[in-house]
Amino acid sequence: MSSRASILEKIKENQPASVTELPILSTLGLEAFDVLEKYKTVLQGIGGDFVEVKDYDSVIDFVKKNYATEKRMITTIPVLAEIAETDWFNDDPHTLENVELTLVEAHFGVAENSALWVTDALLGQRVAPFITQYLAIIVHKKDIVATMHQAYDRIRNQEYGFGTFIAGPSKTADIEQSLVLGAHGARGLIVFLME
Repeated sequence: MSSRASILEKIKENQPASVTELPILSTLGLEAFDVLEKYKTVLQGIGGDFVEVKDYDSVIDFVKKNYATEKRMITTIPVLAEIAETDWFNDDPHTLENVELTLVEAHFGVAENSALWVTDALLGQRVAPFITQYLAIIVHKKDIVATMHQAYDRIRNQEYGFGTFIAGPSKTADIEQSLVLGAHGARGLIVFLME
């Protein structure tokens, strides 16, 4: 057996059955740190914000108090029809250029980088979270996982046409290291952490 084959065989023998068995949680210090608290801390660190809510009525109240409701808002969540359009899914994506706020749900979130997993089943139009001025994403607290390893375990067998992780508002920095939020997408992201 060659050295290469021997090394590969030893690696194969020592692989966990699943990536969730990896000792990654201890390296991140998440065993002593609440996953939800980690999510909130990371989200704020990358320019996003969060609001803890009990239900969809709490989301409606928050949006009414904090956003210009006379501007165009869209959602894929029927229960939010009071504050946002729900019949825009089949529109030409170009008609969404004037959207002020888009409200969607996420399948789950990831504490280590505050990413939210969304697919075409939740977005209505793929462009919706990227063309809007502001983005609001609802995720249930119980659906926050600690690591990307757990996230990929969770999506491993899903079928979808389009899926993406969204973390924080759009941002870019030039060579002079000037950070600009909202350069290529939403200028702001608020995550509704729902019970």
